[in-house]
Order: sequence, then C-alpha cells, then structure tokens
Amino acid sequence: MPTLDFLRYPIGKPDIPRKIGPTQLKAWIGNIEEFPEKLYQLTKNLNNQQLDTVYRKGGWTIRQVVHHCYDSHHNSYTRYKWALTEASPLIKAYDEKKWAALFDTSQAPIQLSINSLFALHAKWVFLLKGMTTADFNKTFIHPEGNEQVSLAENTGIYAWHCEHHFAHIAHLISTKNWS
Repeated sequence: MPTLDFLRYPIGKPDIPRKIGPTQLKAWIGNIEEFPEKLYQLTKNLNNQQLDTVYRKGGWTIRQVVHHCYDSHHNSYTRYKWALTEASPLIKAYDEKKWAALFDTSQAPIQLSINSLFALHAKWVFLLKGMTTADFNKTFIHPEGNEQVSLAENTGIYAWHCEHHFAHIAHLISTKNWS
C-alpha cells in the first residue's frame, strides 16, 4: 500500500539545482513542450466516473487535476511575462484549493483545459526557446515568504509540475486497472 507521502508526491518534491545550465533548461523545456500530448493520451479514454475519482483520499479528482494544470500553467506563463518586462515584480498568488472547487474546475469537460494546454504550452515553449541566459536569470517575488524565483528555477518547477500531476493520474489509472 503506497504511503500518503508517495500519493502526494509520486515523483518526489521538486529538486531544483542551484546552478542551472542550458542542457538542464533544454530538458525542462522539452518536458513542458510534451506535457499536453502526454496528458491527452493518458486521459482520452477515461469516462466521467473515472474523471470524478480522487487520486488519493482528500485529494482532487482527475478532472480537477487536469483543470488545475491549465490554471496553474496559465498563471506561470503570466509570471514569465511580468518578470521579463518588470524588475523583480511581486506576483499575485492564487488559492488553488478554492480554484479547484469552482464549478468550471469540478464540472467542465477536461477537453476544455486539454485544448487550452496545447495552445498555452505552444506559446510558452516558443517564449522559453527564445529566452537568453539573462532572461532566465530574471526574477519575480512570490508573496508566500517573499521568495525570489528566477525564471530558470521556475522552468524547473513547472517541468516538475507537469510530471508530478501526470504521475498522480497515471498511478490512479494503474491502481484501478483502467488501461
């Protein structure tokens, strides 16, 4: 029986190195680029009952996870734009638990967010591939703890975020023998 910690963090917590080079960034950008297709392939045959199954006790449904990925990645893309156009801006955080409880996140067809992820990630990856080392060194300030986050670090965090939520869904599908 998997532990609660495994169910919460099936690939572990993010481990972003202090020194981030171009090879690492390229790999992370590749993860971000591939995510919409991987998520689509993983979820395309799930029915509504399966989509409304939580991946762990007290966790979100698959439907909520998919919509959360779009909401989170959309916010992240905006953070890149702020950091690229302002000097270390203080970004706006959002209450992801409250967003996950909203009607659109808990009820809408996942294809709305899957389609949006394809478009968002295409534009986001285009931006990432055009960024310079100086661009990746730009930062924003996260209001929780006033932590300064570089765009290089944020790229690693979101490559992890893609794999993290993919693993939640993949583990549930495997456990339930839905594939």
